[in-house]
Amino acid sequence: MLESWKSEQWALAICTLSGGLLCIGLIMEHAMGLSPCPLCMMQRIWLALVGLSAYASLAHSPRWGIYPLVGGVFAIIGSGFSLRQIWLQNLPKDQVPSCGPDLEYMIESFPLSDLLAAMTSGTGDCAEVNWSLLGLSIPAWLFAGFIVLLFGCVMQIRQGIK
Repeated sequence: MLESWKSEQWALAICTLSGGLLCIGLIMEHAMGLSPCPLCMMQRIWLALVGLSAYASLAHSPRWGIYPLVGGVFAIIGSGFSLRQIWLQNLPKDQVPSCGPDLEYMIESFPLSDLLAAMTSGTGDCAEVNWSLLGLSIPAWLFAGFIVLLFGCVMQIRQGIK
């Protein structure tokens, strides 16, 4: 059944999934009170970029392979940030980096270079597991989401070639 989907359908599925995952993140932040760490924010940024590339594909030409290719690259980069956070969460307690100030304070007070360094490498806050489902933390679920989005990008490219 998935093999019969057209490029437009894959792009729409990518948009829907990335938007849905972003909405879940916002619900977890605002309704459940889970404050995002710097790595969580980086994952959200790359997730939004995957969705925006699929949206651009729909707006311009879903059969043109550059949009799903760019979306796939964004999904790979986002999955790298997810893996970094999973790695931090599985470090022994004595090897976890020290916790830094919260992201809001860092945005207001730190120079851009320090902010980017914290957002890309993570802090001790990123090593905390605040929520899990079926034994998997939020970045583990988001890693799975990035893999599914990458699969969708590959399928969109394949269908555009036909």
